[in-house]
Amino acid sequence: MIKSLREKIFEYVKEVYQSEIEYPWFRFPNYCVFRHKDNKKWYGIIMDVPYKKLGIDKDGVADILNVKAADFMFKEFLIKQNGIIDGYHIARGNWISILLDGSVELKQIYDLLDQSFVATGRKKKSN
Repeated sequence: MIKSLREKIFEYVKEVYQSEIEYPWFRFPNYCVFRHKDNKKWYGIIMDVPYKKLGIDKDGVADILNVKAADFMFKEFLIKQNGIIDGYHIARGNWISILLDGSVELKQIYDLLDQSFVATGRKKKSN
């Protein structure tokens, strides 16, 4: 059986971050979030969204993964790449949306998830 990118990401966040997959919205049963255990902040959210709502002239629905980019300049660099767009439905911050249609390599998706995990983690206090 071939696993979807969604399933591979689920396995990754469970194995690497011991995150549970949460489905917080009754109205959107396919939307799920990954959150830190300590500060409860999200570091990722997967949604299924019509391509047209993403500004893509294509019929159907896309799975997307929203993650936080490290900073504004990095975000601007990323959204120039194929398969990565400005964060859907997150109006503030440095969030990006990654199309889970094979246009972005799985290794890059994992790297961006890792960066989002760090960017949303608890900040260390300096002495």
